Amino acid sequence: MSTSEIISPVLDISLSVQTSPHARAKRKIAALMDEIEILKQDKAIKQRKTTYYVSQGRAIRRIVALYTPIEDLIAENDRRCEDCGPSSSSTTVQDRLQHGYIELAKALPWLHDKLACLDHEESEDMLKKLKRGADSARGDDTGTLKELVASWVNIECHPTALIRTGDKHHRGFVSDACGRLLCPAEWSWEDAVVRAGIRDRTIDFIVSENSWPSFMYENYQADANNLEYGLMKSRLLIMGFKAIFTSPSSANEVDGEGNGADIIENNRRARKRSDQARVKTCIRFALSSINSWRTVDGDFDYQIFWTSIVDFFEDAPGPAARTRANDLLEWWTRQVIDH
Repeated sequence: MSTSEIISPVLDISLSVQTSPHARAKRKIAALMDEIEILKQDKAIKQRKTTYYVSQGRAIRRIVALYTPIEDLIAENDRRCEDCGPSSSSTTVQDRLQHGYIELAKALPWLHDKLACLDHEESEDMLKKLKRGADSARGDDTGTLKELVASWVNIECHPTALIRTGDKHHRGFVSDACGRLLCPAEWSWEDAVVRAGIRDRTIDFIVSENSWPSFMYENYQADANNLEYGLMKSRLLIMGFKAIFTSPSSANEVDGEGNGADIIENNRRARKRSDQARVKTCIRFALSSINSWRTVDGDFDYQIFWTSIVDFFEDAPGPAARTRANDLLEWWTRQVIDH
């Protein structure tokens, strides 16, 4: 037989070995179920990650930075890693950002390594979820203090017209009780000229972030000859701290001090400068008449106010001032330890 006569058989691909339609349907359903199960597992994993990142993010606005974006803290740390030569220098703002990054790494110790192993898209997604948790916590805290501060002011100041817990329109300088607490420490709210000037926002009585409000002082009064005396020792601040960092019910337990044994090691949380600044900023917001969180209220800039409080502890001008700041933090620690 010649080569030309050898013909390969042609297979008919339309041929099939008939099987049961029921069996085929079962196999299709099983395959689809496997695909659905895989999708469910992927969704569950993503949901667990989202829940974890959001819950972890709640710490950021409380104990790291009240305003600064997380991306700015990370960018500053990256800048320092790249520019670490002997001639490198940094500004006050950059130092503040780096302090924030260090606090961020303490609050979320897993974050530093996580950023190194994620690609850009995954990193952006993680930071977005952390921010959602951070902003959610801030909203919860301001909402809680909105009601609690009204009750505390009614108890502490005994106003003729009680402050309503669900209403902020009648707070701020419109209210005598809130106005007295918000009034800059160097002025006397009892002076009718001062009250009128503040309410009318005259040039001589502009209330800005450059003055400490009276609510930050022990007994809500400052010593005109020493504006640092009694500063940041008010019951209102302690109650606000305990309401946010322990529980609202513990806010009533503010009398007395702990035994002070190994204070710094036993309660480092009270030593966090950003914690202190956050509480004071939130209390100020709760006393004001503005309904939604914002950076500026009239002539008062909350972000600069927050920064000033942080700097009071972290950038004290000289050894004596640093000693006073540390003494104040120890005093705070004794106030918030439960024995």
